[in-house]
Amino acid sequence: MTKKHTLLMIACCLIGMGAAAAIFLFGIPVNKVLAGFFLLLCPLSHLLMMKFMGHGAPGEAGDPKHSHSQAEPEKSVHIQPPIYP
Repeated sequence: MTKKHTLLMIACCLIGMGAAAAIFLFGIPVNKVLAGFFLLLCPLSHLLMMKFMGHGAPGEAGDPKHSHSQAEPEKSVHIQPPIYP
C-alpha cells in the first residue's frame, strides 16, 4: 500500500469512529449526525476530485499541456437517414 492510501484509510476509519462517538457518547441524534455528514460530503468530494483527478497520461483531459487550439479540427461525418418510398 502507498502512503496516500494508508492515510486515506485511516481518515475514513476516524470519520466513522467520530460519528459513532457522537451518537453513543454524546447522545447526538442519528439524523443530525447523518445530516452533518451529507452536508460535508459534497464539498469534500469536490476537493478530493480536484486533487486526485486529471493526472493521467499526456494528452488526456486535465493535462495542462493539452490544448484544443493546437489540435487538428475534428472532421464531422454526416450520415443521411435512409429514404423510404
